[in-house]
Amino acid sequence: MYTLITVLIFITCALLILIVLVQNSKGGGLASNFQSSNQIMGVRKTTDFLEKATWYLAGALLVLSVMGSAFIPRSAEEANQSAIQEQIENAVDPNAVPDFPMTAPAEDNAEETPAE
Repeated sequence: MYTLITVLIFITCALLILIVLVQNSKGGGLASNFQSSNQIMGVRKTTDFLEKATWYLAGALLVLSVMGSAFIPRSAEEANQSAIQEQIENAVDPNAVPDFPMTAPAEDNAEETPAE
């Protein structure tokens, strides 16, 4: 189910990109090509369709994103312990003091007498 929702999100994103690029900007767009009066779908109807399509695709993207987050595959082991928690538990404590000898080693050699 998660894969299906992900594919639908990608398709919605591609359509949304195309619709936004086709819309009428300051310089024109798709609507500027339909200026003849004998067209069935005139300039105003084209811009209304493109605006409605943009809103519907944005809403669909929102709904699919929420649904996708609900269907993220999780196993029982991953739910109990995340990778971040595992890294925290395995990390070395930076405040830990290494175990160095606290006293000077005892001298094994007693005072040596010089050989005569």
